[in-house]
Amino acid sequence: MSVAVKTKTLSDAGIVEAYLTASMVPDPDGAAAYMKPGTIITFTGGREFDHPRGPTGFNAARYRWVKKKMDRFDVCPGAAETVVYSIGTLYGEWIDGTPFEGNRYVDRFVVRDGFIVKMDVWNDSAERILVQRGIAE
Repeated sequence: MSVAVKTKTLSDAGIVEAYLTASMVPDPDGAAAYMKPGTIITFTGGREFDHPRGPTGFNAARYRWVKKKMDRFDVCPGAAETVVYSIGTLYGEWIDGTPFEGNRYVDRFVVRDGFIVKMDVWNDSAERILVQRGIAE
C-alpha cells in the first residue's frame, strides 16, 4: 500500500505521529512521504528547510542521537485544514556523548487533504546548552 493511500486512512494526528516516527529512525525520505512536496519546516532558531533531510542534518551536528517522547497530540480542526500540536520531551545524547532527557518540545503541524503542509518546531535545547556552558542558570 502506498503512503498516499495510507495517509487517507489515518487521522490527522495519525499522519503527524507517522511522520515523527519515521523522522526519528531517522528516515527523512520516509517522513517526507507524509508531507506535501514543497512544505516548509521552520526549525529552531528560525531555520527553514523544504525537506525532512534538513532537520536530520541539523540534528546530526547537535546530537549523537535524539528521540521524542510524544506525550500528547492537541488537534484543532478547521474548515479546510487541521492544526495538530505534538507535545512532549526529547531524550538522547549531545554530540559530546552526554545523555539528556526531559527536554521539552512543541511541534505544530498544519494538515490538509491527508498531508502535512507546514511544520514549526520549538524546544529547550538552546537553553540547556547555555546552562551546560555556564551562561545561564
